[in-house]
Amino acid sequence: MDATASRAGKARRDRLRPLRYAWRTPLLLGHIALSLPLTLGVILSPLGRIGSAAGDPWKHRVVRWWSRNLVRVFGIRAVTRGTPLAGGVLLVSNHRSWLDIELIHAFRMACFVAKAEIERWPMVGWLASQAGTIYHRRGSTESLSGVSGTMVERLREGFAVAVFPEGGIRPGNRVHTFHARIFQAAIDARVPAQPVALRVTRDGAPCDALSERPREGFLGCFLRVLGEPRTDVEVLFLEPVHDDGSGRRRMADACRAQILAALGQVDVPRRGARGEAAVDDADPLADETAAADAADDARP
Repeated sequence: MDATASRAGKARRDRLRPLRYAWRTPLLLGHIALSLPLTLGVILSPLGRIGSAAGDPWKHRVVRWWSRNLVRVFGIRAVTRGTPLAGGVLLVSNHRSWLDIELIHAFRMACFVAKAEIERWPMVGWLASQAGTIYHRRGSTESLSGVSGTMVERLREGFAVAVFPEGGIRPGNRVHTFHARIFQAAIDARVPAQPVALRVTRDGAPCDALSERPREGFLGCFLRVLGEPRTDVEVLFLEPVHDDGSGRRRMADACRAQILAALGQVDVPRRGARGEAAVDDADPLADETAAADAADDARP
């Protein structure tokens, strides 16, 4: 009886999908037609560099405004807990979906480290580029070196840089091993790392509705999420982690431990760097990070 009721409930929810498309598609088009020119105008004009009453540049505020409205169009109710650090800081987050960049940007402007393919994504890629995203070309060791150097420069200049240390999006809700090499930028720039936990729920239960399904692709995921029932996301800014001289592996584990605790997850013993390697093993950022993690683990 319960199974029958559950299937009936799912069917009712599925029947509402066309209505959600009918409601949200005009909102999305309106957001692009009206908000995009305004956002672009502020970012590219001298006004964008002027500080607001809150102290941050207007272009940062308008990006947050754009991002908050964009996730609302997709039926996402995003709230924040905790306080994002000001100035140079390495934000490290669990990775749930292509919307993670917009979810964090809704509350804290940051330069993201992301795969170069994102630059071609509609809307998201454009805004990410305007926000100073640092793109990494998969398969290029030259790109890897350039990314690391750019991260340190941005952090020293007082900008926030955001990364997803798991190395990719994976099925399920578990937070996987954080690759440690990405934390070297914070150590070299002498800035803290602040863990950011993204908790995605529906009706109070964890869900992966925003994540890309196998063989779905970006466009398929984009369209599916546009018709999904309302999803709640908490963006939790946790306690900063400073380098205490014990190494980047310990810094990575400390950040991951805070995110696990915030999400109510139990830690799973690490199986070694390759067992927890990034999704795309062809990515030199993931490969070299995994190799460096293995070396870190071998140290006393």
